[in-house]
Amino acid sequence: MKKALFTLILAFILFTGFGQEQRKTENVFLITTDGFRWKEVFGGIDSTLLNDGQYTKDAKSLKQKYWSDTLELRRSKLLPFFWKTIASKGQLHGNRDLGSLVNVTNQQWFSYPGYNEILAGFSDDEKINSNDKIDNPNTTVLEFLNQQKELKGRIAAFSTWDCFPFIINEKRTGIPVNSGKELVEGKLSPKEELLNEIQTQVPNQIADRHDFVTYHLAKEYVKNKHPKVLFLAFDETDDYAHAGNYEGYLQAAQNFDTFLKDLWDLVQSDPQYKDKTTFIITSDHGRGIKPKSKWTDHGYKTAYSDQIWFATMGPDTKALGEIKTSEQLYQNQIAKTLAAFLGFDYKSNKTVGDKIELVLKK
Repeated sequence: MKKALFTLILAFILFTGFGQEQRKTENVFLITTDGFRWKEVFGGIDSTLLNDGQYTKDAKSLKQKYWSDTLELRRSKLLPFFWKTIASKGQLHGNRDLGSLVNVTNQQWFSYPGYNEILAGFSDDEKINSNDKIDNPNTTVLEFLNQQKELKGRIAAFSTWDCFPFIINEKRTGIPVNSGKELVEGKLSPKEELLNEIQTQVPNQIADRHDFVTYHLAKEYVKNKHPKVLFLAFDETDDYAHAGNYEGYLQAAQNFDTFLKDLWDLVQSDPQYKDKTTFIITSDHGRGIKPKSKWTDHGYKTAYSDQIWFATMGPDTKALGEIKTSEQLYQNQIAKTLAAFLGFDYKSNKTVGDKIELVLKK
């Protein structure tokens, strides 16, 4: 009798999910900015680059805009949304000065391998070892989620860099990827028509297109199509750094912060998203730190460029702010974590990194 009762109770638990943590997240936005160092995320403007005329042409105005003698104010001036909203409502990982370590596992330390690791959940140094525009042979978490009945056709990507149709393998997966100078087609809103015109008329020598165009195209898509999973990838932080333009790099970072705030305000004002949406924010690789001239570079020959950071905020993430305890996390854990927020156990054609339990425990 007792055995039969136990069997019935166990069956009830397994069938109903009773006793398991019920997640509130119904939507996930994965947002990246290319090659943005943890040093600026957690420390604000770098004084060694601020005061070097090779990288900063107008130190006086840049100092007025971003400098403070206190680290807390310095980083808040650069990234106000990070340090006023995410720090109070979410989590920030990767301040190596406090023992919070986040690294890539691929051995390349540049973009395509980094984005493959973020999206696939594993590094692939054999097949993904350049930025060439080759279709990704690996299944990504976006493709996996798009195969789920409740998410089919509810996933989209917008990027500044025009390699993403290949990284996501748009041709195989059918996931729409608006990338580079690609115009929006179909029935357009007035803003989309304007953004199409801007793309054809405004030259840009830094990136494939301006990040603000990528952002506002994605924003219109969110307002009109309501995707459940959005991947949004910006690029100008990396492009200005490669150009040795520290002012441009910082402005691109602050623009990124502004986009995040605007997008968060949008989802919190929309009943389909409000209190049901999680943001995951990160970068594909780091860049050099010492000597300071190496800040323009990254790759396996550039020390420190395997060091990254990430942030999360949403209804299922405990508000711990800046993580100040020792930890070692990896880029390959983001894919499984993203799927876990939506209640799925992501698996791919290779072993993927474990989900990050700390961001999943409310």
